[in-house]
Amino acid sequence: MNRTKRRQQGYQDGYEQGVRYGGCEAVLGRTQPFTPEIRDLKVMYVPQGFDAIDEGIIDALNSSVRECVVADRSAMAQSAMEHTPDLVLVLNGLHIFPEDHLAQIQEIRSHGIRTAIWFVDDPYFTEETASISQHYDLVFTHELNTVPFYRNLGAEHVHYVPLGVNTSLYRPRQIAPEYRYDIVFIGSGFWNRIALFDALAPYLKNKRVMIAGGEWNRLSNLELLRPFIRSGWIPPVESVNYYNGAKIVINMHRPCETGLDNRNTHQIQGGSINPRTYEISACGTLQLTDVRDDLTMYYRPGYDIETFHTAEDLQEKMEYYLTHEQERLSVAWRGLMTTNLRHTMKHRIEMLLNLV
Repeated sequence: MNRTKRRQQGYQDGYEQGVRYGGCEAVLGRTQPFTPEIRDLKVMYVPQGFDAIDEGIIDALNSSVRECVVADRSAMAQSAMEHTPDLVLVLNGLHIFPEDHLAQIQEIRSHGIRTAIWFVDDPYFTEETASISQHYDLVFTHELNTVPFYRNLGAEHVHYVPLGVNTSLYRPRQIAPEYRYDIVFIGSGFWNRIALFDALAPYLKNKRVMIAGGEWNRLSNLELLRPFIRSGWIPPVESVNYYNGAKIVINMHRPCETGLDNRNTHQIQGGSINPRTYEISACGTLQLTDVRDDLTMYYRPGYDIETFHTAEDLQEKMEYYLTHEQERLSVAWRGLMTTNLRHTMKHRIEMLLNLV
């Protein structure tokens, strides 16, 4: 592309970004922020290390309870003895939690302090969560299909609490030109995603595309897509920029089968949407997502989100929305409104505390 065409493209991109951002601001101006009820509770929160989710939960708890204490996972029991909370809420309890995690929980419970865990990686690690669930007073899961699973294992109080979005982080922004793309995907190269992008490669090669994450060297069409791939982890604050700069963001859920990057030995199929569904929509960008069973509980395909079933279907819809700007913006703006009205982390913490 010569200098004149690059300049023209830059002007066009800047104009389109201005229209998009202005529409997002208008939507937010008409959306009353959710104000949760403040409860007379002291909650000790133990983060998982998912920064965007943890920060959203902490912010929501600070707006919802008398006092929120954040504790280190390696010293949960000690912190509980020092602060004597009404509730200890642990996020996930996986991956980087210490070996004595469950022993600490038992010690906390022995002092009459209620404990709760919120599984947000279900159903991908049921090999571990099956046993973890037995050690808590309350079990929350973002995956509807694992509720009967934990109950059948003997957990007495199991509840479905879907994830939400931290709108302090994921929100419309004006961003620099280097974040502007036609199509963006951020996530690991799980095998179902590899198959999808291999099929799309001949179409994507002529678009402005950014694919970020690990394991994308699995692609058969790697040479076609290599110029678009940014390997490695993208910090949440940077993913917000890419979401805001994209015309379309693709969302595809990971596979559930054990052995395909998962430890789902109980073979539970995922039916619930991932946090990315809310995060993309909260940025006011059109999202094209594969279909999970509970998607229509939260969004209306064709109205405030768009879906696809096959690579061919996805390609057709991407081409349509890339050439029909007003339709693309309208769906994205409605998604932004739906998310802020119903699906923030403050909404979810309100739901969780009601169940407590």
